[in-house]
Amino acid sequence: MGIQAVIVDTAGTTTDYDFIQKVLFSYSANEMAKFIEDNQDHVVVSHCIDDVKDLAGEPDADLPRVIEILLEWIAQDKKATPLKTIQGMIWRQGYQKGALEGHIYPDAMEALKSLKEQGKRIYSYSSSSTEAQELLFQHSQFGDLRNMFHGHFDTHVGQKVESQAYRNIINTISMWPNLILFVSDSLEELNAAKAAGLKTCQIVRSDSVRQGKHQVIEDFSHLKLSSF
Repeated sequence: MGIQAVIVDTAGTTTDYDFIQKVLFSYSANEMAKFIEDNQDHVVVSHCIDDVKDLAGEPDADLPRVIEILLEWIAQDKKATPLKTIQGMIWRQGYQKGALEGHIYPDAMEALKSLKEQGKRIYSYSSSSTEAQELLFQHSQFGDLRNMFHGHFDTHVGQKVESQAYRNIINTISMWPNLILFVSDSLEELNAAKAAGLKTCQIVRSDSVRQGKHQVIEDFSHLKLSSF
């Protein structure tokens, strides 16, 4: 029967990691204080503020301290759900104002198009919120790519380095794990996905990427589903 669904990572896989770090993270850091101050009473932002206090172990933190914690987490690239949720909301404003344009590797865009034409179900899985992923693909340099995807997953299903997260995705997709391929540059993520029974493929775009016991491709132009 072969591979029927493909889950793609974002940063370093479909999207340039430098774009995430130098453009998106920088933008959210610059806008964080004003956004929190202006939207602290918004129900989602309010819940995120409470979650930040809980995760930081500082239940009595005031608003300036919450903002300080969030900025520290951005600098640390912390995979914290409240941070990712707030970043997604900030990026939404940036995309809507035209201050941001999503970067997608050309080979990734061509692969998404080809997989779609083959009738494969395509999902993305990122530490960024599902909203941030949708915005990235909606406002890409190739236009709106949202119709390529069946859905998106974020840390609400679990951390990407934990095998249970991929089991949760399997249950959501309702497909045998051996029919699902996960493509990522991260060795830890691939190991977790493989432990959950998924087929795996590591995309290695630079010499800095640590490799393991997974099929390796340099970019999506080398992806052949028949080899899994």
